[in-house]
Amino acid sequence: MQDKRKAYEEKLDAQLDVWSAQIALFKARADKAKAEAKIEFYKNIEALQRSQDDVRAKLHELKASGDEAWEDLKTGAEKAWEEVVTAFHKAAKKFK
Repeated sequence: MQDKRKAYEEKLDAQLDVWSAQIALFKARADKAKAEAKIEFYKNIEALQRSQDDVRAKLHELKASGDEAWEDLKTGAEKAWEEVVTAFHKAAKKFK
């Protein structure tokens, strides 16, 4: 159980790093956009950051939880994870 748990937590950590890099790329693209588009881009970026923060909080809860609570918290983390993945896909389409 511990190995599975650690692998899962490491996977989430790695994905959060990838998302941080993508947000930085989105910010760079937004900075080059015209004023009106820049406002819209930054609204999307802020929403992504909030979603990412939610997943980061869930990950923190997972890491701090006992083995019994871990499975329950994992379910909530997976739901938050799916929401962020969907948000990133939508944002990526807007930034192309």
